[in-house]
Amino acid sequence: MRVYQTNEIKNIALLGSAGSGKTTLAESMLFEAGVIKRRGSVEAKNTVSDYFPVELEYGYSVFPTVFHVEWNNKKLNIIDCPGSDDFVGGAITSLNVTDQAVILVNGQYGPEVGTQNNFRYTEKLGKPVIFLINQLDSDKCDFDNIIATMKDIYGSKCVQIQYPIETGPGFNALIDVLLMKKYSWKPEGGAPIIEDIPEEEMEKAMELHKVLVEAAAENDEGLMEKFFESESLTEDEMREGIRKGLVTRSIFPVFCVCAGKSMGVHRLMEFLGNVVPFVSEMPKLHNTRGEEITPDSNGPESIYFFKTGMEPHIGEVSYFKVMSGSVKSGDDLTNADRGSKERIGQIYACAGANRVPVEKLNAGDIGCTVKMKDVKTGNTLNDKDTEWRFDFIKYPNPKYSRAIKAANAQDTEKLMAALIKMRQEDPTWIVEQSKELCQIIVHGQGEFHLRTLKWRLENNEKLNVVFEEPRIPYRETITKKARAEYRHKKQSGGAGQFGEVHLIVEPYAEGMPDPTSFTFDGQEF
Repeated sequence: MRVYQTNEIKNIALLGSAGSGKTTLAESMLFEAGVIKRRGSVEAKNTVSDYFPVELEYGYSVFPTVFHVEWNNKKLNIIDCPGSDDFVGGAITSLNVTDQAVILVNGQYGPEVGTQNNFRYTEKLGKPVIFLINQLDSDKCDFDNIIATMKDIYGSKCVQIQYPIETGPGFNALIDVLLMKKYSWKPEGGAPIIEDIPEEEMEKAMELHKVLVEAAAENDEGLMEKFFESESLTEDEMREGIRKGLVTRSIFPVFCVCAGKSMGVHRLMEFLGNVVPFVSEMPKLHNTRGEEITPDSNGPESIYFFKTGMEPHIGEVSYFKVMSGSVKSGDDLTNADRGSKERIGQIYACAGANRVPVEKLNAGDIGCTVKMKDVKTGNTLNDKDTEWRFDFIKYPNPKYSRAIKAANAQDTEKLMAALIKMRQEDPTWIVEQSKELCQIIVHGQGEFHLRTLKWRLENNEKLNVVFEEPRIPYRETITKKARAEYRHKKQSGGAGQFGEVHLIVEPYAEGMPDPTSFTFDGQEF
């Protein structure tokens, strides 16, 4: 595999609700790029993206999976993110280290709650968005209604690049209003047949083409002037306008696919390779000192570790993004967070469960390595003359808590070690050893999240565990003023004992001045 330069690299996150078809799309993209010879399926449990035992057991993605394809002399690093909101940490991690979001919309249901949540994350991080309507072959698909709903939610920035001629089981053709061509497939999929747009579709196609041309022109003054003069743009000019609009989030292109049959996937990848912004065209990141860091291959060497995977027979796999400079096997770097020295072992381009050894990775690229000595998720490694740190990934607060204990009390220490290891894989876990409650409390994103944790502990770590309700730490405080008196009197044959105690208590709030006197029933003490 050749070494790609920063201006040849694109980093893309696949987002969408559970069941929208992200993993199936990833299989089709790998197939179209020639990385795999046969498409796997979620049902057959043989996909590149879902390969962990818990994912095979439940049939859904739990961890974000990093893979790459080489396409038209460009490298596309793609991260397939979990769809369930319980595993939102994977989506947030992926969005922070990529430059483009592709949000899948389930053609059966249209925009769902998960779709809108993912869009909010992209909005918060300022990431470009492409909408991809999938499962157009479903008999429940109502494309026109989906487009109307999306325009209601996201506004006129949603601009169609394609539309299907027919949806449902008979779907096998779409119109591309950027290229002004008809794409059709055999019932089983395969290579597309590209033809001129039929006469009966030309009026609708021209109307959508004009909307697209105007949307592209709005992102560049030169293109706008030409549009006013001729009311048209060339394909290359439209691509340039769309690229600029993606960077500024002023346009959200809408594509169509049937990922299960790989219909429309090749055309989508052409668009990703030709139009989506490169790493070098996106806004720069900042380090913890607020300094802007340019992804320059000739700059200081700095890599940020954004994910840790625990894989059978291998151990820790550490995933990183090259923030600046270039990284090679054998480089000696310093951990800016822990102060330790690290020597980089073999570096790889990611391919799901597999890894492709590479000679070097340049700024903006994503890769992984194994058997790091003292590197954790969120750490930064620098060369000897650099002291950068990055801390730009912010995770949501936990929403669901349970107490957990080992069924066998002798396994408590082993349980804690396993929980700490799992938190490296998913930083949205918070593990708390409460001395006050004498319980181990795990905080996660939902019941689904905790159920998955339990399965992994019992099946991967061979630990029988029990969930319990967290105990409530009851406390008492003074709520109103009160007074008490006690007189002590004892005759012991001598002088005797006598004493009086007067007690006044009243509420005290944080920040109140210390009282110098007390007033009770009009009396001051």
